[in-house]
Amino acid sequence: MARGWESKDIEAQQDLRQQMSEARGTATAVAMSKEQGYKRESLLLTRTRVLHDLEKATHPRHRHQLELALAHVEAQISELA
Repeated sequence: MARGWESKDIEAQQDLRQQMSEARGTATAVAMSKEQGYKRESLLLTRTRVLHDLEKATHPRHRHQLELALAHVEAQISELA
């Protein structure tokens, strides 16, 4: 009779481990989704700041650097989409 209890206990432990693993997978997916949202929001804010700086820039080299930065930020945004 002790054997039956042990096998049921082991089965319950395995079920619990599987449920915890599935829960961790779901939590990880949600966390990754939130992280991507935060990253996208940050990139959009950076894009806005670069565009604002580009409007005010007068020196050709500074404008060129800002245009390169803008292209880089827009490329990162398109990778997230």
